[in-house]
Order: sequence, then C-alpha cells, then structure tokens
Amino acid sequence: MKVKLITVGKTDDVYIKEGVNKYVLRLKHYINYKEEAILDVKTGKKLNELIQKESEGKEILKLISKSDFVVLLDEKGKEFNSVGFSQFVQKRMNTGMNLTFIIGGPFGFSDEVYAQSNMKIALSQMTFSHQMVRLFFTEQLYRSLSILKGEKYHHV
Repeated sequence: MKVKLITVGKTDDVYIKEGVNKYVLRLKHYINYKEEAILDVKTGKKLNELIQKESEGKEILKLISKSDFVVLLDEKGKEFNSVGFSQFVQKRMNTGMNLTFIIGGPFGFSDEVYAQSNMKIALSQMTFSHQMVRLFFTEQLYRSLSILKGEKYHHV
C-alpha cells in the first residue's frame, strides 16, 4: 500500500519543515509514503473564494487515482484518538488500496474534490494553520504505524 499526502502550497517555516521531514524519514521504514504539493493559487482582488477552491480542486484532482481511497482532512470530519486512527489505517492497509490524504487550501475543498473523496477526518475541533496540519498529520501517521507494530513510541 502507498500513502500519499496532497497539500496546497509549500511549507515556509523551517521548524515545521524539519519536523515534517523527521517523521517522513521515519515513515519510510513502514510504508511507501509520498507528499505532493500543488502551487498556491495567486489571490487577488478579482479572485473570490469559490474560484480559488475550484482552481485548487482541479490541481488536486490531477493527483488522485480512481483506485485511491481518498481522505480529506476537514474540520467537519470524523475524529479519532491515536489508537482508533491506527485501526483505521490497518483496515485500509488490509484492502491493499492506496490511501491518499488531502489538506485543502485556506477556503477548504471544491465540490468536485468532496465528490471524489471517500471520507473526511478532523485532526481536532481546533483550527490550525495548513503548515501545522502537515506536521501533526505526519506525526500521527507515524504514531499509528508504531502502534500497529507494538513499538514504544506511543505510551498507552
């Protein structure tokens, strides 16, 4: 199984890049993991929220395969604790389908991206910057795999 994280824009803060890279290196011991970022849509006075979401959505959809199980990281999604998330990951691994997670842009996802998704997951009821979500997500994915392997990273 391959796991992919699609993001909008790049991570600017060095400390976040370093944190994400730390967990990406660790993930490679467990799974085939890849991150893909689409370019930020240039915002201007004439670009409204809907146009921005649609533009980002078109680029996101280019990176999704029809055979992927697509999970949107969305504030209105299902919440898991770490053990529950690891059970979700295990269940998806058992299917053999590739698992694609997506972090949307500042206004969320287009209707077309929602239509292509299989599920929504919320990392928290709190709002985080898109850059912080990348770090939190990669850490939680690593934690879920260490839980599945029975390793000591996660203290129950």
